[in-house]
Amino acid sequence: MSITNEYELTGMQKVSEAVAYTLKKMTHYAKPGMTTKDLDDYGAKILAGFGARSAPHLTYGFPGWTCISVDNEFCHGIPTEERILKEGDLINIDVSAELDGFWADNGGSFVIGNDIHGHQKLVDASKDILKKAISHIKGGVKIADIGLLMETEAKKRGFKVIKNLGGHGIGRSLHEEPEELLNYKNRFDFRRFKKNSVVAIETFISTSSNIAVELNDGWTMAGNKGGYMAQHEHTLFITDGEPVILTQMNEILN
Repeated sequence: MSITNEYELTGMQKVSEAVAYTLKKMTHYAKPGMTTKDLDDYGAKILAGFGARSAPHLTYGFPGWTCISVDNEFCHGIPTEERILKEGDLINIDVSAELDGFWADNGGSFVIGNDIHGHQKLVDASKDILKKAISHIKGGVKIADIGLLMETEAKKRGFKVIKNLGGHGIGRSLHEEPEELLNYKNRFDFRRFKKNSVVAIETFISTSSNIAVELNDGWTMAGNKGGYMAQHEHTLFITDGEPVILTQMNEILN
């Protein structure tokens, strides 16, 4: 969406606060021995406290309130009683919601407990790349140039990017134009970021795969060549200078 007045800005700030606070609290709450269903239920209560409604549940009928993906699951993981978190697991939580007609999206990957499997390097790369990408985004910047920056930074660190997942416009629905804000340079994409627009920018940084494929449950995605992936996502309000990070409260880049 394009923000044109104070009412719209306030609406986006409120829903962004709801998803950011929920993600932050879920990240701190996650512990070894807990099921992903426990974690999802905790997040659902926080969203409900804001009066917010789960975006994937509302939009797609997703069988959970938040997406929780563990280890080789890349994204869109379904929270279940069967999935028990273990020390050293790589986990991704993606929280998106609607509140009073406005929508926001954010996510983050982190290691549960001690990093006994060496995932922190991947997590840190994803954080650093998102931070760098955000610092280069403003009105008039080519979308494809940000994709190039993301892929270049990933390669420098020995990682790949997932090429069939990307960020997106957001605001009055979960997915809006501009769609496919990719983590690599699409040479046929001549679009530019627009001042006063709202977008969800996210990384998809991988150890082995470059395509995400859907598993048999119809939701969860994993890598075409296996391995692990880290994702970090902020909802941004684009200006003619540095963007306003509407989901700053989630502290995913700390």
